[in-house]
Amino acid sequence: HVQLVESGGGSVQAGGSLRLSCVVSGFVNCMGWFRQAPGKEREGVAALHTRGGGKVYADSVKGRFTFSQGYNLQMNGLNPEDTAMYYCATFSAPLSNTRCPLTPDDYVAWGQGTQVTVS
Repeated sequence: HVQLVESGGGSVQAGGSLRLSCVVSGFVNCMGWFRQAPGKEREGVAALHTRGGGKVYADSVKGRFTFSQGYNLQMNGLNPEDTAMYYCATFSAPLSNTRCPLTPDDYVAWGQGTQVTVS
């Protein structure tokens, strides 16, 4: 049974940075970060294949967000549109996969979320 705990959210001004951490108990090969703003659907932000190291980023965060030291998500150049609850999630993809999806429905284990507010 995989468990995940996020931390690192907070309030920052536009242009600022935050680093989100996700502690995962149990082995999985796909790990992703997702976010959900009020009134909006949950969307994928970044995904990491833990064995092959392949990383995928949503277009909206490319060049600003990056995986750092494992599952952590370094977020730079934050803007108000990044305000949301951020979640990390995992699932065990087929062994033939080398990249992980950004589709929330693929992920089965979720953390409780950490709030990011950019003003």
